[in-house]
Amino acid sequence: MPIINMKKIKISHEVPFCLLEKSREFNDYDYCLPHLMDENEEYRDFFYKSKEMGRYIVMDNSLHELGEAYNTKRLIYWINEIKPDEFIIPDVWENAKASIKNAEEWARIELPEGVLRVAVVQAKHIWEAKDCVQAYKNLGYQKIAFSYGASYYNELCPHPNKDLGKAIGRYMVVNKLYNNKTLTMFDRVHLLGTASPIEFGMYKNIECIESVDTSNPIMAAIGEMPYTKMGLYMKPIANMNKYQDMSIDFLNEDLVEYNVEMFRKINGL
Repeated sequence: MPIINMKKIKISHEVPFCLLEKSREFNDYDYCLPHLMDENEEYRDFFYKSKEMGRYIVMDNSLHELGEAYNTKRLIYWINEIKPDEFIIPDVWENAKASIKNAEEWARIELPEGVLRVAVVQAKHIWEAKDCVQAYKNLGYQKIAFSYGASYYNELCPHPNKDLGKAIGRYMVVNKLYNNKTLTMFDRVHLLGTASPIEFGMYKNIECIESVDTSNPIMAAIGEMPYTKMGLYMKPIANMNKYQDMSIDFLNEDLVEYNVEMFRKINGL
């Protein structure tokens, strides 16, 4: 009999500022981008309130949004100010060596009690991903994340639809590392974003998947793209960086709710 994953995978969808309050209705946890804490008072107040409410908070390092991890001093400031449940330490895009070096440095930085450090696997080949995972485990990291957009995913799955190829490619990496015991059912894994919303249904029997964050259903709604039973054929063109400040008057809230619900149904979450 196959092992069925009975663990509830926690999901969070990044939203524009106008949907922050409503997002607590469908997000299992609140996903914090530290550069926005410095830039936007409404965003900042939302996370102060989330902390008061006892909401689970994961703080990113803003690499995806800025192209590089946010300023270290500001990261440390907001970690100490918010005391998130998890903090995704700075990584370097598709650079395993530099990301491991960062992990070594952040393993020595004192953080508030209760803040779990999460290290992101960055690589250009699957063997680098394996080395990266093992290095993080050797450093004592208890949770590991995998980004959605690595180029080598398309090399592993050269699908004509590159978005679907990246989603399947990441699954192939995680599945391979799980089958060769680099990852085990006792590990804790976070999946950062997605190129295709149908990806997560493939992880049902991989018991180490603990959490997911993706703005895909929200971005699809902003682009007036309703999910089908197969999700979407292409990744939405809309980018949250350009739509953070959008007015609620220009947002189809019914489609947001529909896509969020369909995301869970499609993936059996």
